[in-house]
Amino acid sequence: MKILGIIPARYASTRFPGKPLVDIAGKSMIQRVYEQSKKCHLLTDVIVATDDERIYYHVTGFGGKAVMTSTEHQSGTDRCAEVAGKYPEFDIIINIQGDEPYINPEQISNVALCFDNADTQIATLVKKIQTEQELFNPNSPKVILNKNSEAIYFSRSPLPHIRGHEQADWLNHFAYYKHTGIYGYRADVLQQITKLPISSLEKAESLEQLRWVENGYRIKVAKTELETHAIDTPEDLEKLSEL
Repeated sequence: MKILGIIPARYASTRFPGKPLVDIAGKSMIQRVYEQSKKCHLLTDVIVATDDERIYYHVTGFGGKAVMTSTEHQSGTDRCAEVAGKYPEFDIIINIQGDEPYINPEQISNVALCFDNADTQIATLVKKIQTEQELFNPNSPKVILNKNSEAIYFSRSPLPHIRGHEQADWLNHFAYYKHTGIYGYRADVLQQITKLPISSLEKAESLEQLRWVENGYRIKVAKTELETHAIDTPEDLEKLSEL
């Protein structure tokens, strides 16, 4: 089974333009993500998918692999699908977030191992929520799981609602999980889901994975105890530097 890690990276971020090229202790963010991804022994290869020549030449300059993609893509998933179509020899595609410079290779492996089961169509990673702040943060999507460790819903709201208890006490009555953002797909499934029209649930929550759930695709979930540190804004970068 050949597994390709793809790191989508675009320059024109609304909240943090040029984010992939920002310096973090002597290396760019995208270089740190690339180098961490290469440490995952389950990946056959790693490629940066970008629509900007500055990122492309930076990645190839430090010895990494990069592919130019369309500027019209609405999501990292769409960008991954374009690149995957150029490499039909790969069975599994792992979509690695380009804004997590210290991603642990073990987290990538956790997602890749989900495909040891031939029934897995899509896979992702979750972490148990430990604080009330995380639980009620709308920028941190939550995941509801079934007994087969498959995602049955994603929401920006804390679901389920614990009836009869104060919100401050909810974590004592239910195991809530947050979504970390890394995805894995079978190559054929990736091409299928990018052709689906935007769904009503996706519009409501602004979460693309709800399009897949609403259309009947199964999303296998792996759990991690490792924390991730995504950088969405300059302020996030300052916090990471403090850590």
